[in-house]
Amino acid sequence: MKLTVVGGGSTYTPELIDGFARLRDTLPIEELVLVDPAADRLELVGGLARRIFAKQDHPGVITTTGDLDAGVEGADAVLLQLRVGGQAARNDDETWPLTCGCVGQETTGAGGLAKALRTVPVVLDIAERVRRTNPDAWIIDFTNPVGIVTRALLSAGHKAVGLCNVAIGFQRRFAAMLDVTPGQVHLDHVGLNHLTWETGVRLGGPQGEDVLPRLIADHGDAIASSLSLPRPLLDRLGVVPSYYLRYFYAHDEVVRELGTKPSRAAEVAAMEKELLAMYGDPALDEKPALLAKRGGAFYSEAAVDLAAALLAGGGSPYQVVNTLNRGTLPFLPDDAVIEVQASVGRDGASPLPVPELDPLYAGLIANVTTYEDLALDAALRGGRDRVFKALLSHPLIGQYEYAEALTDELIGHNREHLTWA
Repeated sequence: MKLTVVGGGSTYTPELIDGFARLRDTLPIEELVLVDPAADRLELVGGLARRIFAKQDHPGVITTTGDLDAGVEGADAVLLQLRVGGQAARNDDETWPLTCGCVGQETTGAGGLAKALRTVPVVLDIAERVRRTNPDAWIIDFTNPVGIVTRALLSAGHKAVGLCNVAIGFQRRFAAMLDVTPGQVHLDHVGLNHLTWETGVRLGGPQGEDVLPRLIADHGDAIASSLSLPRPLLDRLGVVPSYYLRYFYAHDEVVRELGTKPSRAAEVAAMEKELLAMYGDPALDEKPALLAKRGGAFYSEAAVDLAAALLAGGGSPYQVVNTLNRGTLPFLPDDAVIEVQASVGRDGASPLPVPELDPLYAGLIANVTTYEDLALDAALRGGRDRVFKALLSHPLIGQYEYAEALTDELIGHNREHLTWA
C-alpha cells in the first residue's frame, strides 16, 4: 500500500507519522511519500519521519519529493494537508477582519473565505493531476476549510472524503469521562465542518444508550471550560457544540479577546521555528511533546481509521466525515457537504440517518450552507461581486458596509494568490 501526503513538509507531519507507525496493523503502509515544495522543511521532517518508523520497527519506506506528479503516481490514497500562503497568510486572515469588528479566524468568517479562495484552485489542480496519474486513488482532505474544499473536490467528480479532528477529540474526551474505551463511544455528531453539535453520546453504537444528559450533568463544568462557553448554555441547549460555535454564540466577546493578544498564527509560527530546530537533531526519533500544542489532536488516528476503511474495508464501521448530504438533512441540497457519522468502506462514505434537527441548529446550518455555496462560486469563478455576496451572506458579517470593506481588505491581502484580482 502506498500513501502520499501533500504538504508533507508541515511541522505537524510527525504526528501523522507516529500514528502510521503505531497503527501499522490497521493500515499496513509499504511506501509513504511526503510531497512539499519547501525543500529545507521537507528534509528535516522527512529525516525525523524515517527515524520514527525505524524506532518503532515499521518496515515501510519513506521518501520525499518536491515533484507532485512523481509523488502521487501509484498512490492508493493522497492526503491533503497544505496551507497556501503559509502562516503569514493565516496571520492576515486572523487580523484584518478585526478592523471591521468581525472575528478573525482561518476557517470561518472573512478569514475563512480568504483561505477558501486561495486554496480551492490549488487543491483542484492537485486533484486533477492525481486523477491523470492514478484515477483510482482516494483523496482524503484535511485542508481547511474542509467543507468547502471537499465540496469542490466532489463537485469536480473526484473520489474524496473530508476529515476533521473535532469529533474524535470529543470521542476521546467523553470516553475518559465515562471510563470506557473510545471505541465504545458513538457520537450523534451533526452539522457542517466547524459548525457541529453533539446531540447524543451513545454507548456501544448508533442504537446504544444516550448518556449525553449524564455527561452534561456530571461533567458540564469541564466540558464548558474546554469550549470557553458558560455552563448554563450547555444546560439550556442539552447538546455540546463544537469549539467553533463560540465564534457564533460569543462573537463580540471573541473579537474583544483577539484584539488583546497575538494571533494564533503568530503563536504557531514561533512554535514551528522551535519544532524545525528539534527536527534537525539526528538523535530525535519520536514526536516532541511541543507538537501537542501545535493543534490537530488525534488527527493521525482519525486519518488511519479513514484510510483503512477506504482502502482495505477495515477501520471503524462508523466514522465522522465530510461527505455529500444526499437527503440526510432534508433542508439542504443533496450536493451540500455535511459532517456526520457515516458508514465508510471501499465505495466511500454513506451518511447514517439523522433525527429531525431543532430549528435552532437547522437554521444556522442552512444559512452557512448558503454562504459556502457562494464562497465556492467565488473561489471557482472569482470576481469582486462574488466575494462581496459571500461575505454579505455570512452570519458573522451580514451588513453591507462591513461586506464592502472586508471585500477590499480580502482582495488587497490576497492579490498574489487570486489570478483574477
